[in-house]
Amino acid sequence: SSAVRDKQEFLTRPDKGRRLSPESRRVLDAYRENHPSCPSADLCLVVSDGLSARAIHENAVPFITLFLNRAHAAGLTCSPVVVVENGRVAAGDEIAARLGARLVVVLIGERPGLSSPNSLGVYMTYAPAPGCTDEARNCISNIRSGGLSTEEAVRKLCYLVEQAFAGKFSGVRLKDDMPDN
Repeated sequence: SSAVRDKQEFLTRPDKGRRLSPESRRVLDAYRENHPSCPSADLCLVVSDGLSARAIHENAVPFITLFLNRAHAAGLTCSPVVVVENGRVAAGDEIAARLGARLVVVLIGERPGLSSPNSLGVYMTYAPAPGCTDEARNCISNIRSGGLSTEEAVRKLCYLVEQAFAGKFSGVRLKDDMPDN
């Protein structure tokens, strides 16, 4: 979990949602210590309820399943999927760094609007580390029924991941110039 104690603190102290709780840090560090033969992964996948647990409930499993199938088919390795309660996007940077991943993908429930309370956002950061700022991230948003389809979002993410590894950067330097089908 993040350093947030409850949803009210999540809303009023975004800085705490960007950090892990001491217990979560211990769990991740213990995992690395207990798996010394496990090489660093290409990808770390983090899931957080963010501002919409409904978005995660409705969209995360289909997205993760399709994305991991395509990532594995491309020869990429993935650390264990990490679930963070009351987390912000930046919490993924610390998680990926602690697990030794080269790139982090954070699935997060977006701010619910009147017409889209189930919208999923996906943030990708190459070379994640605590202190990364938003210009180092790429975002794919409005993933939901009636918005961007899971299939199209995964296709876009796979393209961005491939480009991030090729260029060794993400964020504002990585343009989304993915060709149509």
